[in-house]
Amino acid sequence: MNVDIPQDVRESAAQIGAGAPYALKVLASQLADDPDRGRPSGLPGVFTVTVDGDLFEDCPALVVGYLREPDRVEIRYVNPAPPVEAAGSPKDRAERRPSEAAAAGVEERVITDVWRRIARWLQDNAPDSYAALRAGVDPAAIAALEDDLGVRVTADLRALWLLTAGDEGVAGAGWLPGNEALMPLHAVAAFYRQQMDAQAHQDTLNARRPEYDRITVWRAHWIPVVSHGPADHTSGLYLDTETGYLGRWSRYNEGPGEELDTLASYLEDIADMLEVPALATRDKPGLVGGVLVWGSRIDPAWEERWRPLAS
Repeated sequence: MNVDIPQDVRESAAQIGAGAPYALKVLASQLADDPDRGRPSGLPGVFTVTVDGDLFEDCPALVVGYLREPDRVEIRYVNPAPPVEAAGSPKDRAERRPSEAAAAGVEERVITDVWRRIARWLQDNAPDSYAALRAGVDPAAIAALEDDLGVRVTADLRALWLLTAGDEGVAGAGWLPGNEALMPLHAVAAFYRQQMDAQAHQDTLNARRPEYDRITVWRAHWIPVVSHGPADHTSGLYLDTETGYLGRWSRYNEGPGEELDTLASYLEDIADMLEVPALATRDKPGLVGGVLVWGSRIDPAWEERWRPLAS
């Protein structure tokens, strides 16, 4: 298991104490062997772990937050552990537990940073695709969606929707790999209700089916986020709010499948592929004039005009 420690986290550790960088290095080695040693922070994919400062010279106790992905771990922040008050008191227990708000702030910062990379690239290189992006919504719109669907939106998805809440597309194609599109909130709500109605019908039939033959088309904690096209909802990606990972849905009788990406890692991969096309693995980016078009699904009318991005 690879463990990444970004430079800004290394610098933060150095400011905490002379021994903190070494403690962080030791923790990274431990996480490589046991990436689930931390405890869930309450945010998808994010774990926290406490480092005992007494084990290291010139190092206070530390609280470290890290993103757990299927094939890697990325340490996102390191902070001095808060002081401990009377053992067993409610305040003691609360201070020992890193706040969900702090972890949410980390996720929001990560999404904001990667979105700025993507938006800047689109603005400079694919202005037509950039112009098709919807503006972000205000928090009240997201709260209304949560109330409507009865599902809590995760911090990372909330952060993205505050920045951009959908994609109008160009000639039926969105800017995401596979020319898929980020769904606007009204489409999210309509498709979610449609799928929940479909699942209710299946639940009625499942009651008469043996357990091995029961069908799941949708779960209440899945939020649709990406569709096959701006107006094509035959397939796409959902965000599992319980695990933090993306999964794929399809109406072509395929079962839902895990993408093994968090929203942050999915967007980071896109940003990397746009900035350094040689890194592109899941799809090949290119341009048709001012439109970002991915090679896996090119409209025949665009084939002769499509140019892959130079590496």
